[in-house]
Amino acid sequence: MRTRLDKWLWAARFFKHRTAATEAVDGGKVKLNGAAVKPAREVKAGDRIDVTIGEETRSVVVRAIADKRGSATVAQTLYEETTASIEQRERARELRKLAAPPGADLHGRPTKRDRRRIDRFGGY
Repeated sequence: MRTRLDKWLWAARFFKHRTAATEAVDGGKVKLNGAAVKPAREVKAGDRIDVTIGEETRSVVVRAIADKRGSATVAQTLYEETTASIEQRERARELRKLAAPPGADLHGRPTKRDRRRIDRFGGY
């Protein structure tokens, strides 16, 4: 059995809407067996899909085919994430914990004191 790539991504709950899945495939955020493809490309069991959502990339192997969206427990049976992908996500999570995001110390608009400091060091 086969189904469209965008339908499968939606059914496997990688994207909330099928339109978002289609746009991700068109935008090059999804690769099928290492190659950029179109949303209508058919997916079969055993294919490897690399999905980039935000800064996170997941590599999964297709285990089952579905063209209808079901519950989250059913969606998890459609694929198996590779061990390398899991390790990479864990490493990225640890790095995010250690490094504060830029602007974390800023809370809203600068105060008068902050503005003076900014002006003293060269401003924007």
